[in-house]
Amino acid sequence: MLHWNPKVSSRHPVILFIGLAFFLNTGEDLSDSPLQAAQPQASSFELIETIVKKGIKDGKMPGAVVVIADHDKVLYRRAFGNRQVEPVAEPMTLDTVFDLASLTKPIATTTSVMKLIDEGKLSLRANVSEYLPAFGQHGKDVITVEDLLLHVGGLIPDNSLNDYRNGVEMSWKNICELKPITKRGTRFTYTDVGFIVLGKLVEKVSGQTLDDFAQADVFQPLEMSETSFNPRAELRKRAAPTEQRDGKWLKGEVHDPRAHLLNGVAGHAGLFSTADDLTRYGQQMLRLAMGNERLPFGPKTFSVMTRPRSVERDSKVIGTRTYGWDHRSPFSSNRGDQFSDSAFGHGGFTGTVMWIDPEKDRVFIFLSNRLHPDGNGSVNRIAGEIASIIGAATKR
Repeated sequence: MLHWNPKVSSRHPVILFIGLAFFLNTGEDLSDSPLQAAQPQASSFELIETIVKKGIKDGKMPGAVVVIADHDKVLYRRAFGNRQVEPVAEPMTLDTVFDLASLTKPIATTTSVMKLIDEGKLSLRANVSEYLPAFGQHGKDVITVEDLLLHVGGLIPDNSLNDYRNGVEMSWKNICELKPITKRGTRFTYTDVGFIVLGKLVEKVSGQTLDDFAQADVFQPLEMSETSFNPRAELRKRAAPTEQRDGKWLKGEVHDPRAHLLNGVAGHAGLFSTADDLTRYGQQMLRLAMGNERLPFGPKTFSVMTRPRSVERDSKVIGTRTYGWDHRSPFSSNRGDQFSDSAFGHGGFTGTVMWIDPEKDRVFIFLSNRLHPDGNGSVNRIAGEIASIIGAATKR
């Protein structure tokens, strides 16, 4: 397999044809990146670029970064448009830092939970109240760790913002006071609250905050050096802003209002990362699927995490989820229709999407700043169209 890693001008992408092989530079200087790009199937990539550029022209987002990879190499990697348009324009770059929003749920929280399960410190079938007794009030004592990972614990999607305005400790007390809205295990209700609880669970079982545990046990072992809650100053400088809060642009500061009131660290939102770091994560998941790795947990735990499970609403199966990840559900429009049944992924409110398909040996990452500047962008259809192209072009 050829690998091409040229150093070129960021203004003038180089296109090189060698027989029928086609390699397209991303338009960025890749010389210092450990991720090399080798690209077949020019027509598929040209179609992807047409879709993204049209989305930018139509005002769906100011810009985006798209990555396609297999388990050991990057097949496509390109930045489009701008990461910022107000107060001054900044071009999108491959190393732009994104507010991942709900991608926090699988990347940080679920991975941390499964790590603790792999170590025998946590049980999927255990009641959450075994670890967090205060949570067991008002009938919540029967809710299991598994229930929360599948969004079937019966919890409300989001409780009032007012419940978070008096500090982290009082926020937790208010969550513990909540009553279930449905019987556990009977109804799929996508919930941020459930993942805030899972973040608290990681803290209780590990003895570390969620951000510290994820950093030490997930991100550092996978060499995800630009992934964190509350990103450091150097990363904030190249972050894609979202909207304004109190007259200030949110650039490297979490957009989600509840995560903001929880000091930027929460199980449902707050994580920031780059396309390269997410590529590392996705490739590691593909290697786990092959049984070749043991970080951040073993292949058996990976298999447990990614096995599809049916979820119901009004006594009818409405789709399938895996632990912490989407599979085929009402939230899967960004999945496309050509990935295999082994594919799992997730989206984020800020315009972020990631799908991993072990059977087709593919990672698909779509990171956009669709909320900037006015909160009116929309990218799920765009991501779904690209996902379909990737899935259709991959024969396994």
